[in-house]
Amino acid sequence: MTMHLWAVAGATDGRTPDASRSDAAGYAAGLLTWLIGASVLVVAHALAGEMPPWMLCCTRSLISAVVLLPLVARHRQQVFAFLRSHWREAALIGAMGLGLTQGVMFTALGLTSAVNVAIVFGLTPLITMVLARLLLGEPMNGWQALGSAIAFAGIVTICVQGSLVRLRGFDIGFGDLLALGAAFLFAGYTVLLKRAKFDLPRIPLLVILLSAGSLASLPFALLEVANGAHDHMTMRGYGALLYCGVIGGALTYWLYNTSVEILGAARAGNLLYTQMVFVALLSWLFLGDSLEWYHYLGAGLVITGVLVVTLLRSRPAQQQATAG
Repeated sequence: MTMHLWAVAGATDGRTPDASRSDAAGYAAGLLTWLIGASVLVVAHALAGEMPPWMLCCTRSLISAVVLLPLVARHRQQVFAFLRSHWREAALIGAMGLGLTQGVMFTALGLTSAVNVAIVFGLTPLITMVLARLLLGEPMNGWQALGSAIAFAGIVTICVQGSLVRLRGFDIGFGDLLALGAAFLFAGYTVLLKRAKFDLPRIPLLVILLSAGSLASLPFALLEVANGAHDHMTMRGYGALLYCGVIGGALTYWLYNTSVEILGAARAGNLLYTQMVFVALLSWLFLGDSLEWYHYLGAGLVITGVLVVTLLRSRPAQQQATAG
């Protein structure tokens, strides 16, 4: 899962978009980020029968943290000072965003399609906006509320498979509900991370949060081992764990960080919605999954809602700036 990069990009590191490198390089890095992120979802779904979800969560976070650790060496004094004063908050936020969120999402991938999970989890930024309004008092205008409602209608369409009968009977798949739960968890993580205002560069902060996420998911992973959930693991499964940790983890985080440095957090973050398209394409190519009409309708509603929020959210701020 690469969605947590969008939240970590909000960490204060004092950087602005790098004008010395072309936007094309930034967009290429961003699109590759979400393509690899989509591949992680597809791999997790394909190997759900042999790869325990919490083991995947714990191992992925741990491998990613270890691979990225050399990049933290020059920040070690900042990191030690940060941990002395903020280790409790960082542990809680990392456990929530990079532990519980990923574990619940990978569990959902064993119960529903990767396409469903990608689309349902795509609601996260809009849930975040609502929570930020409720918990942080951030402004939210009517257009943003409308966009959120449109996107939510898209999620409901996916969850009930376009059936009014299922909607009236509230017959929603448990996997889809878990994906929605993961979206709420990650939205809460994002709001807490924003409220904390950690003064640490992105990569060191990411390594700390990944470590906390790995530790938080370790008890669930050990429980899976005790219950024999790993007994069906093959070399293919262990190879997938390595892929999700190195390529689908550390490399993806570095690529996204590069994209943010070139484009800025706002433009780089907006590319995350291409992950839905990549998941659908990879699922069709490698898993033989078919796309039904309700997938197209639901995804269209989600994208429409997100565009309404994204394109119209800054108008009040711009008008205030102009008036000032």
